[in-house]
Amino acid sequence: MTWSHSIRRRIGVIMRMVKRTAVLDFYELVLALVLFASPWLFAFADGVARADDWLSALAVAMSSLAALIIFRDWPGWTTFILGIWIAVSPWVLGFKDAAGKGVNVAIGGLIAYIAILEWWMLHYGPVTELRES
Repeated sequence: MTWSHSIRRRIGVIMRMVKRTAVLDFYELVLALVLFASPWLFAFADGVARADDWLSALAVAMSSLAALIIFRDWPGWTTFILGIWIAVSPWVLGFKDAAGKGVNVAIGGLIAYIAILEWWMLHYGPVTELRES
């Protein structure tokens, strides 16, 4: 196997991984849109919950878009931290709406899970493909 063939094969593996994880970034973006719309969908009366959901959704959307555009680790870690924040913010900020708490815990947990799954796929997925050939 020549040196250039090895490089092309590695680049191909990395590009396949980028395509696989891009769908996860899209899912995070969809969850951010649901979070942004949740104060209207679930009629949050608490102004703190509405503001937190809108700002958190915008931050997740920006992080997900950054992950789609650049190939670095920091958007995934940022999205993971934002997902954890969204899940615990009802208690930190003292949400009054029970619906707001449930929505934030569910969406925040999903965002954090998807971010960790994406990180795992990026760091452990290509290794097995490269070792097989």
